[in-house]
Amino acid sequence: MREEYLLAALRMGAGADPVPEGVSAAARAVFRLRVPGGVPAGPVDLAAPPGARSSPATDASSGTSPGDSSGTDAAAGEPGAAGAGDESWRPGAGDGRDNPAHVRRFSAAGLVIDLETTITGGRMEVAGQVSPAPGPDARIEVRTPHVGKVRALSETGHFAVTGLPPGWVSVVCHRPGRPPVFTRWLRVRP
Repeated sequence: MREEYLLAALRMGAGADPVPEGVSAAARAVFRLRVPGGVPAGPVDLAAPPGARSSPATDASSGTSPGDSSGTDAAAGEPGAAGAGDESWRPGAGDGRDNPAHVRRFSAAGLVIDLETTITGGRMEVAGQVSPAPGPDARIEVRTPHVGKVRALSETGHFAVTGLPPGWVSVVCHRPGRPPVFTRWLRVRP
């Protein structure tokens, strides 16, 4: 679908009144966040590591403790879409960061993408690994609605991006000659 068709549909749906410029601008911004021809990577449950403590107060339906409003929420759609968190994250050990690390795993098209998100000094950090390592020409794109940063993967598939604004984030793995693989949008908040 091209941008012109989207705007024409918005105009037709609005009837005789023109679509306000703010609505058109927001629609164009969301349209640019899609990954044409991409393969969505679905969440994969992470087992607790050996020796990890588990709390009986953890809510199994959301993966958070009752009343916990911090952490990472997942949404199946674009930023701002309704969606409940799932159980694919686990708190990491506190290490002086503003909030504990949250680890998520996604899988599609023969790739596993592990992500760790934290907030440090009011900025979001995203680190992760793509396995198996997709090769020397592959790159990773860490996207927010406002900023996208592209990194080359290490030989072992590791990557890291710092200095992002807290909020919505998605990761796309670009491999030469193959469709990109992308994660769902995650909401990371302090």
